[in-house]
Amino acid sequence: MGPLTLPMLDSQDIAWFRDTHSLPAAARGAASTLARRLGFDEQRCAEVALAVSEAATNLEKHAVDGTLLLRAVRTADDAGVEIVTIDAGPGMADVSHSLTDGVSSAGTLGIGLGAITRLADSLDIHSVPDHGTVLAARFWTKQAAGRAATAGEPVVAGLTRPITGEEACGDAWAARPVGARAPEPQQARRTVGREVPNALDWSALTGFGRSRTDAPTASAMPREPKSGEQGDDPSPDGPALLLMFCDGLGHGPLAGRAADAAVTAFRDGRAQSPDGVIREIHTALRGGRGGAVAVVRIEPGVRTLSFCGVGNVSTFVVDPATNTRRSLLSAPGIVGHQLPTLRTVSQELPRGSGVIMHSDGLTERWQPASLPGLLAHSPLVAAAQLLREAGVRRDDAGVAVAKGAW
Repeated sequence: MGPLTLPMLDSQDIAWFRDTHSLPAAARGAASTLARRLGFDEQRCAEVALAVSEAATNLEKHAVDGTLLLRAVRTADDAGVEIVTIDAGPGMADVSHSLTDGVSSAGTLGIGLGAITRLADSLDIHSVPDHGTVLAARFWTKQAAGRAATAGEPVVAGLTRPITGEEACGDAWAARPVGARAPEPQQARRTVGREVPNALDWSALTGFGRSRTDAPTASAMPREPKSGEQGDDPSPDGPALLLMFCDGLGHGPLAGRAADAAVTAFRDGRAQSPDGVIREIHTALRGGRGGAVAVVRIEPGVRTLSFCGVGNVSTFVVDPATNTRRSLLSAPGIVGHQLPTLRTVSQELPRGSGVIMHSDGLTERWQPASLPGLLAHSPLVAAAQLLREAGVRRDDAGVAVAKGAW
């Protein structure tokens, strides 16, 4: 077995598109514009536009309540385009068969999914009959595709969706590696990365403006803690992953500002234990809305998890071997206002398990047994499937999933 790594991607959610007659044209145009801004050549831009158009057309012709999310993603050196489609049915009983050219349930030529498969650098589809389907496709320039394939699939991903009628979302998540031998990160979260080199500045690349959290920061490589810092617990045994989720109080711009402040504090913080991270975020959120915050530290090498949470962020460990989930309970309180006594709990991670965090914009009624094969897919597809299964439109919704070599 080779050295353990924690591959990550940084991401920026560009736009959500609802299932209307204008969906294919709107999504195709936005994807082509984004690809061009990211430096794709004209041929690759056309390929991205075609794949996005096919995905959007599939939603229009075959799906119920379909949505398409357009995202920009990056590594330390490259930028790419990513799409996620989510629908509420009818689902596919045999995904492999549906990917075959000529297979159609609507009397069309049946080449849409096959075309996306050929054009995308990575594709993942999870479909549950009578529930719905999630598709995630990622596109790189030809030069970047090989480097992305070598890096591997990210171990953590997430999605956020603002309440209907709002553009700002009060939910946010972020991840960073810690530990003695943690690799240099390409960090993932629902908004633009804050450590973008000048050559990959999001505002210049995407044309969608800078994120509210886009600002210079120190490197997120593991750092030696200063004397007296709270919650420092560096691991000598190998890389670990810190994952933070924040639900800013309420919704709209003020809730979004609180969530972004939590992300900034997490990125810039030195604490390496969950309770230490929450203390740093508590300091950063004083004077604002405040929010619910939960933090997990995952140590893949020894398959352990440490957790600390305040407020109504739901956190679960899902064991695919038994199709069960175990809840990790947060203490009542508001980070930034009323911080309770913090207690970090630790437990063993079942082999092949996943860690799921979400806001109350998703109900807790979902069960692993109703989503067979959930953790056999990428963290991004698993997050999108949970958003489809349990998300509500009357509140900001956000979900993050971590799964990898443990």
